[in-house]
Amino acid sequence: MDFKKRNLLLYAVTDRSWLRGETLYDQAEKALKGGTTMLQLREKDLCKADFLLEAEKLKVLCRRYGVPFIVNDDVEIADAVGADGVHVGQSDMEAGRVRTLLGPDKILGVSAQTVEEALLAQKRGADYLGVGAVFPTDTKKDADAVGYDTLQAICRAVSIPVVAIGGITKDNVSRLAGSGIDGIAVVSAIFAAPDIERAAAELKSAVREMLKR
Repeated sequence: MDFKKRNLLLYAVTDRSWLRGETLYDQAEKALKGGTTMLQLREKDLCKADFLLEAEKLKVLCRRYGVPFIVNDDVEIADAVGADGVHVGQSDMEAGRVRTLLGPDKILGVSAQTVEEALLAQKRGADYLGVGAVFPTDTKKDADAVGYDTLQAICRAVSIPVVAIGGITKDNVSRLAGSGIDGIAVVSAIFAAPDIERAAAELKSAVREMLKR
């Protein structure tokens, strides 16, 4: 699937903390119905077999909605299911190695918190950067904060798209206006919401308004 920076407008990252009796598939579909433009499967605790099964199902779902499907960290599973790409953090597999394994046609996202990390990720083949946490977040308690000035500096330093992540909601997303980002990545703002489809739709609208400023 061709990757465009518009795919980063509303990037949903899964989390099974809020399933509330539903399946992850059902919640992901609600997010897609609400307007999610890219979906990442993030699983830190599932066994390999269950992770693979979930990835296979969500890949098919994303194809149906014409949205890129990304696997967090696990290149082997991404390759096995034919995912559109992989996202890695600074403590995961090195970006250049991931690019070599993925080949030139897959999407590679890399987390960055400094201009130096951003430039290195771009040099080693990243297609986009995930920068954060831009606000305090309960989803990833060990995430260091990235201030507005640093976020803006990263956006200015690289030529690849940048998505902000960390504690973003429809109420605070406007504070990112003018930073240079191409969109946002969220977890709880969508998946912890009582109405996932509506939350995604409202968030997408708020992001569009922010990007106009």
